Amino acid sequence: MAPSFDWWGKDAHRGTSVIVKMENPNWSISEISSPDDDDEDYGVGGGGQGEFAGGGARKGGRGKNAKQITWVLLLKAHRAAGCLTSLASAAVGLASAVRRRVASGRTDSDAASSPPEESPVLRTRFYSCIKVFLWLSLLLLGFEVAAYAKGWHLGAAELQRLVLLPSSFGVRGLFESRYSDWVRIRVEYIAPPLQFLADACVILFLIQSADRLILCLGCFWIRYKNIKPVPKQAIESESKDLESGGEDFLMVLVQIPMCNEKEVYQQSIAAVCNLDWPRSNILVQVLDDSDDATTQALIKEEVEKWQQNGAHILYRHRVIRQGYKAGNLKSAMNCSYVKDYEFVAIFDADFQPAPDFLKRTIPHFKNNEELGLVQARWSFVNKDENLLTRLQNINLCFHFEVEQQVNGVFLNFFGFNGTAGVWRIKALEDAGGWLERTTVEDMDIAVRAHLKGWKFIFLNDVECQCELPESYEAYRKQQHRWHSGPMQLFRLCLPDIIRSKIGFWKKSNLIFLFFLLRKLILPFYSFTLFCIILPMTMFVPEAELPAWIVCYIPATMSFLNILPAPRSFPFIVPYLLFENTMSVTKFNAMISGLFQLGSAYEWVDTKKSGRSSEGDLYSLVEKEPQQQRGASAPDLEAVVELEPQPKKSKKKHNRIYRKELALAFLLLTASARSLLSAQGIHFYFLLFQGISFLLVGLDLIGEQIE
Repeated sequence: MAPSFDWWGKDAHRGTSVIVKMENPNWSISEISSPDDDDEDYGVGGGGQGEFAGGGARKGGRGKNAKQITWVLLLKAHRAAGCLTSLASAAVGLASAVRRRVASGRTDSDAASSPPEESPVLRTRFYSCIKVFLWLSLLLLGFEVAAYAKGWHLGAAELQRLVLLPSSFGVRGLFESRYSDWVRIRVEYIAPPLQFLADACVILFLIQSADRLILCLGCFWIRYKNIKPVPKQAIESESKDLESGGEDFLMVLVQIPMCNEKEVYQQSIAAVCNLDWPRSNILVQVLDDSDDATTQALIKEEVEKWQQNGAHILYRHRVIRQGYKAGNLKSAMNCSYVKDYEFVAIFDADFQPAPDFLKRTIPHFKNNEELGLVQARWSFVNKDENLLTRLQNINLCFHFEVEQQVNGVFLNFFGFNGTAGVWRIKALEDAGGWLERTTVEDMDIAVRAHLKGWKFIFLNDVECQCELPESYEAYRKQQHRWHSGPMQLFRLCLPDIIRSKIGFWKKSNLIFLFFLLRKLILPFYSFTLFCIILPMTMFVPEAELPAWIVCYIPATMSFLNILPAPRSFPFIVPYLLFENTMSVTKFNAMISGLFQLGSAYEWVDTKKSGRSSEGDLYSLVEKEPQQQRGASAPDLEAVVELEPQPKKSKKKHNRIYRKELALAFLLLTASARSLLSAQGIHFYFLLFQGISFLLVGLDLIGEQIE
C-alpha cells in the first residue's frame, strides 16, 4: 500500500508559548506547553462571529509567536556573544601568561637549575636532537604545503606512478623535480626503517598494555575474593595498658630523615610522637641533614620540647652530608643502641602516620620469620590542590592499589617506597644495609633483600598521609630521580640477580618485568612512538600508525589507570596527554641512568609546601592539647641570636622548559601536516598533545608563582 502524504497539508502544532525573562545579567527561557491551535476554543457559540473571534485569536497568536521567536534569536545571539567573550578573555589571559613567562627569561638551562657536575654538552644534547626534528618538520611542512597548493593531492597509486614515471605528471620545473626526488627518497629509503621502528614500538606498547591489563585483572580478583594480609596474632589494643608494655609491643625504632624541611618538620615529629605504642618500647630518631642553621635550630628545639613532655626522641645531625638519604640512614643504624631494637619504621619529613600505625603493621611480623618488610599505602592531603596534584593522584593510586598490592599478594615482592614502611632490622643487615651507590636507595635495599629470600607484605588498608609536589619543577625533578635511579640499579644488580639462588621465575620477574618492561621499555616507547614516530609519519605517509594505536588502546589504558581513583574520571583526557608529556623527562632520565650521564647522580629534595600542617593536627591537639601547643611554638628569640643576619629568600619564578616547547611546536607542525592528509584522529591527537606540551613548557600547570 502506498504511503499516505496527508501530513503535508495538516495544520499540526503551530507553536509553543514562550515566556522570556530579561533579568540582568542572566537571561532565561521558560517554555509552557499549550494545546494545538486547531482546538475549537476561540469562540463561543456558532456563526460568523465565532469564526471571526477564532480567526483573530489565531492571527494574534501568530503575531505573538513571531515576536517570541525574535526574542529567542536575540537571546541566542547574546549567549553566543557571551561565549565568544569568555573565549576571548581566556585567550587574552593565556597570552598574557605566555608573555610573562617569556619576559622573565628563566629557562631550565639556567646554571642554577642544573647540577654542577653535569656538563653543558650533556645537558643540551637531547634538546639539540629535538631541535633537529623540529626544523626538519618545518621544512617538510613548507614543502608539502607548496605541493598541496599546486594540486598534487596524491594517493598511494599516484605516488607509485610519480616515482616510476615523473614526467607523466608534468614535472618540469625545479620545484617539481625536487619534490619528485623527495617522494622517491622517502618511499625507498625513509619509509621502510621508519615503519620498522614504528612496528617495533607498537609491539612493545602491546606487551606493556598486556602487563597493565594482567595487573588490573589481578586487582579485580583480589577485590572479588577479598584477599588481604591478616596478622597471625593481633594486638588487643583496647585491653592493654600502653605504659606497662608487654610481649605484644615489640621494640621499634622510628626514623625521620629530613633535610631543610622547615615547612613540615613539626607535624611529622608530632605525629610520630603520638604513635599508640609504649614509650619504653619505642625510640624516635630525627635525622637532620639540614645545612641551614636556622632550620637546624628549629628542629632541634622541637625535639627538646617533646623530650620535656616525656617522648623518647633523639636529634641527630651530620656535619658531612655524604650519600644523601642512604648515608643518613646508614649513619643512624650504626648507633650502638640500635641493637636493642628489632624493627625500624621509616617516615619522610612530610609523612604523618596515624596513631594506630604500629598496631596495624607490627603484628604481621609475629610468627612470620621470613617477613622482612611491611609497606603501607600513601594518601595525599593536597590531591585536589591543582590539576598537577590531581594527575599525580591518579598515577599513585594505580601504583599502590594495583601494582604494589598485586605484586605483594602474588609475588611477595615489590619496590620499597622509601617511607611509610616497617623493616625487620635483621633483614636490612642480611641484605647489606643501606648503600649510597644510587639515588633510589629504597629500591636497592628491596631488591637485595628479595635476593636473600625475604618476603614483603603490602597493606592497602593502612594509609599514611603525605603531600604531593605542587609545582611542575619539583615534580619534574622528582620524576627524573625516580626514573634514572632504577637504570643505575639495574646495571649494578644484574650480575647479582643472575648469580642469586632464587627461582627462575623470580629472576625473570625481576629482570624482564620489574626492570626492563616497567622501568626501561615504558618510557622508551611512550616517548619514541607518540612524540617522534607519530609526527614523522605525517611527513612520511608511507609509514603508517593505525588509529587503534593512536587513540583506542591509549584511551583504554588510561581508563584502567583511573579506576582506582574513580573521582578523577573527568580528568581522563588531561591524564592521557600529561603522561605523554612527562615521557620526555622520563626518557631523558632513563637514558642518563642507563649510560651514567651526569644528571643521573642528581639528588634534589622535593619541595614541600606544608599544606598538611594546616588542618591535620587538630586531632592531635584534641588528644594532647598541652603537649601539642608546647611543641608547635618554637623559641624564635634563640633562633635570632643564633642567626643575626638571616639570609634573604630567593625570589621564585616559573620556568620555561625548552625541550617541552620544542616538542610542542613539532607536534603542532605535524598536526598541520595531517590536515593535508585528512587524518581526523591523528590530527586531533597531535593538536591536543601539542597544546599539552605547550602548556607544560610554559609552566602553566601546577603552582603558579607571581
